[in-house]
Amino acid sequence: MKLSKNITAVALTLAVLLATGCASSRNDSSTGEKFDDSVITAKVKTAIFNDPALKTAEITVVTFKGQVMLSGFVGDPASIAEAAKVARTVAGVTSVKNDLVKK
Repeated sequence: MKLSKNITAVALTLAVLLATGCASSRNDSSTGEKFDDSVITAKVKTAIFNDPALKTAEITVVTFKGQVMLSGFVGDPASIAEAAKVARTVAGVTSVKNDLVKK
């Protein structure tokens, strides 16, 4: 099961890498930054998935220049705080915007 999770994370990372371009501007990021962001996103998703208190597929993770945004639904208010705490522990995360809501 854990191998399957890791393979999924790697596949998602590779898919993002193949879809990225080289343009960079104030509102966009360079290819290297997109790579970093995709790695951060994959690591945050994996960390959330592996947390026993956060067994949910209803959390969306988006990363832009190290800033992580969490959105979606969780079962209780404690899970909202737990998801943000888990995301902050991932290397490369500069900030977390938590838009999770209780179902």
